[in-house]
Amino acid sequence: MQNPATCFNAGDFEVAARKRLPRPLFDYIAGGADDEATMRDNMGAFDRYRLAPRYLRDVETIDLRRKVLGRELEWPLLLSPTGMNRLFHPAGELAVAAEAARSGAGYCLSTMATESIEDVAASCSGAKVYQLYMLADEAQNIASIDRCKAAGYDAICLTVDTIVAGNRERDLRSGLTVPPRLGLSSLAHFAARPGWCGRYLAGGRFSLPNVPTANGCDMSTLAAYFAANMEAHITWPKVERLIAHWGGPFAIKGIQAADDAIAAAEAGATAVIVSNHGGRQLDGASATIDLVADIADALDGRIELILDGGIRRGSHIVKALAMGATACMTGRPYLYGLAASGQIGVRRVLELLRSETERTMALVGCASLAELSRDHIRLADRAPAFLGAAPRSPAG
Repeated sequence: MQNPATCFNAGDFEVAARKRLPRPLFDYIAGGADDEATMRDNMGAFDRYRLAPRYLRDVETIDLRRKVLGRELEWPLLLSPTGMNRLFHPAGELAVAAEAARSGAGYCLSTMATESIEDVAASCSGAKVYQLYMLADEAQNIASIDRCKAAGYDAICLTVDTIVAGNRERDLRSGLTVPPRLGLSSLAHFAARPGWCGRYLAGGRFSLPNVPTANGCDMSTLAAYFAANMEAHITWPKVERLIAHWGGPFAIKGIQAADDAIAAAEAGATAVIVSNHGGRQLDGASATIDLVADIADALDGRIELILDGGIRRGSHIVKALAMGATACMTGRPYLYGLAASGQIGVRRVLELLRSETERTMALVGCASLAELSRDHIRLADRAPAFLGAAPRSPAG
């Protein structure tokens, strides 16, 4: 197991996870749709923006607290919903939820989790959100919401960008199924990681307890399940019914257009999550950081805006907040920590991201999130001001 103290950023944990996981499982985390252009741009787009610090400010104490989806977080991060965490380490979602609570971040449990709504709620004292996929059977959607009510979740997050499954070619090439089957095409990859195999075989029966109808099926890239069960015609009236039935904080995840964000507010949502599913659905979509400012301006504070996609550094969080995001989400970094070092790996990833966020805030001269603004952001390729000034008349 990787010593997490030897990892100093999210990228180090990605390297460590690659060494620990069988290739098909690493590719399941790391891969995107088609040519993976959007996935790469989610991260690379942050480099299009530079931070503009202000010094001689009092930054002795940094206050990162912010109320998000009905709960005050110690810092403005939620852990994105990611499916089937026990594939990567037996500690799975319970470990991730526990570390989110320890860190003061929020946690969003996936419909495709390997732990139940109830078990995660019982083990996690922090802010809890349940990510709902809209199924064609509305009674199942309502039943999931009712389970969340009974278990004490704080909010619902409806994902709307999965009406069909993305074309995840890495998974197609590896022949990944859920649960994994050791066929001839994949046997060598799994045999090369005996530690993972031992943990997996000792971990008990694999199941998806929040989606009973999915258990036991071949879900290569989840295509079989999506084709058979997902609602392909999501309408605003259907969304409004779910929002009304829940009656509390409700986020819509997958928004990438200002008009859709406004429609979400009008439907009664309390937040939109600007997300392209980590580049795993529509390849060629915009990087999410490039969308934040325009959507924030369109919403004009009516509801919360959460950025999901490409977060690898605390400076990324600060840039998104400066552009108008209420908070951010991240998924792959904590999965790499889980795969590399189990629960303590998740803890280390969150400690690094939080310390980076605090340090960046101090270095840009902001003691609180309220002090952060677009004045702290500039385009990386913007020419210096003097180059745009009118030429001076020669002295005569």
